[in-house]
Amino acid sequence: MESYPVADILDVCVEAGRVMLENGAETYRVEDTLYRIAKSYDLVYINVFVVPTALILTVQGKDKQDHTELLRMTDRQTNLEKVAKVNDLSRQLSQQILSPDEVKDKLKEIKYTPRNFNQWQRNLAIACACGCFPLLFGGTYEDMLPSFIAGGLGHVLFDFVNRWTNVSFFAEMLAAFFIGLCAVLFISLGLGNNVDTIIIGSVMCLVPGMAITNSFRDLMAGHLLAGVAVVAKALLTAGAIGIGIAMVLTFL
Repeated sequence: MESYPVADILDVCVEAGRVMLENGAETYRVEDTLYRIAKSYDLVYINVFVVPTALILTVQGKDKQDHTELLRMTDRQTNLEKVAKVNDLSRQLSQQILSPDEVKDKLKEIKYTPRNFNQWQRNLAIACACGCFPLLFGGTYEDMLPSFIAGGLGHVLFDFVNRWTNVSFFAEMLAAFFIGLCAVLFISLGLGNNVDTIIIGSVMCLVPGMAITNSFRDLMAGHLLAGVAVVAKALLTAGAIGIGIAMVLTFL
């Protein structure tokens, strides 16, 4: 197999890890993928350490020297399609080696792959989901429209505030407060029967379901630090939602 500079291989691994972490991959999956890529290029003594906000990769090349690269993560979203594509790419490298430049081009293509739906289509889908949740929690069909409106507008507000302030806790709390306010207003106008089911259905767009799932998967896989960190973030989100709703119910 052709020998490539270790620095280029590390760049490939780190970029693959960046794409996966940015799009909601579990830490153990990122570690496994980076290990597979490095192993494909015949690197040895591969050590990968990943937490939700950073990754560290240390390998030893044919020169018997240790090489380390660190990546600090700030932005995170959810796009499991990109995670799956990077995962597939790592398995393809196990069968057919590509040059680091070719892999970087493929990773760049994955990274900048446009979403299948624009922001307004996603907001509409979220609103529809919120509108259906009241039925799961014992509500009536009359609660669906208020939950649809409150959940959809609440998520739009969350996106706007989160982009503006870059403080997700404040954005979640403000969105939850707005949702609770909408629910109380709809009930006072005679739209809907149960304020509780309307609120519960509407705030489901803010609940960190994926974070909770990933944290338990990391914990079960033995990644205690990453699992606890993600659980802490999920608890902060839950606290922000609770504070926002409590403010409405307390003062109104």
